[in-house]
Amino acid sequence: MNKVNPLIVSDQLARRQWLSRLFKHFCTGVTFLAVAILGVLIFQVSVAGFGWLDWQFLTSFPSRFPERAGIYSALVGTLWLVTLTASLAIPIGVLAAIYLEEYAPKNRFTAFIEVNIANLAGVPSIVYGILGLAVFVRFMGLERSVLAGAMTMSLLVMPVIIIAAKEAIRAVPSSLRQAAFAVGATRWQVVRHHVLPSAIPGILTGVILALSRAIGETAPLIMIGALTYVAFVPEGPLDEFTALPIQIFNWTARPQETFHELAAGGIIVLLAILLLMNATAVYIRYRGSKR
Repeated sequence: MNKVNPLIVSDQLARRQWLSRLFKHFCTGVTFLAVAILGVLIFQVSVAGFGWLDWQFLTSFPSRFPERAGIYSALVGTLWLVTLTASLAIPIGVLAAIYLEEYAPKNRFTAFIEVNIANLAGVPSIVYGILGLAVFVRFMGLERSVLAGAMTMSLLVMPVIIIAAKEAIRAVPSSLRQAAFAVGATRWQVVRHHVLPSAIPGILTGVILALSRAIGETAPLIMIGALTYVAFVPEGPLDEFTALPIQIFNWTARPQETFHELAAGGIIVLLAILLLMNATAVYIRYRGSKR
């Protein structure tokens, strides 16, 4: 029988530990570098745009004159877009997750559907913009309306909502279902009264994070032809619109430095909305974990 040299084993173990520490320090350095770059960008944006943040900036329409320009139409358009997107994507996404987790048989077809949903969650947003342009804008004749933009954004965030809802439903203990079935509850009663109340915090967290992504997307809105200059607010889902990312993109494309500062102010407002939504998601997750 061959004997293992303890010195060789000790050297190999020391080498592995050294490589592990080296990789840990490398990952830590990369993380701090990314955070530092983000901090520098946020600092530059804050310095450039904080001086423009006032009530006039929030309640004025875009203008060729920087001192009169504001984000009112873009802010209202963003609220319209998010509201319609949530109205379309949340019911379909949650119901699809319920079906896949609670009703669909576990076979190759459902596995194929789940794999494709996971793949759709990683598709670049510009692809959804092209799809929205072909189907909603041209084929359905919705033109450059809020509804066309909301339907396009719904396609973008729906896979994320389905995956988040599936994970939240899957995390509900199976013993809870079995106990409800044992006392004679139907499948729908189990889902409605036991599974969904337990899964709601996780579902809401995924929904808010998905809508946060929709708020910051620019490429799909550019593809479907969202306007870059709007001096009115949409009064219905079929009206033309603009959004904060589009307005920011328009200002950054101008050569004047003042418009770049206005764009920085719009970025601050957009970041504030995103941070508020993400903080809400964290709070919901915290309350759900305590329950």
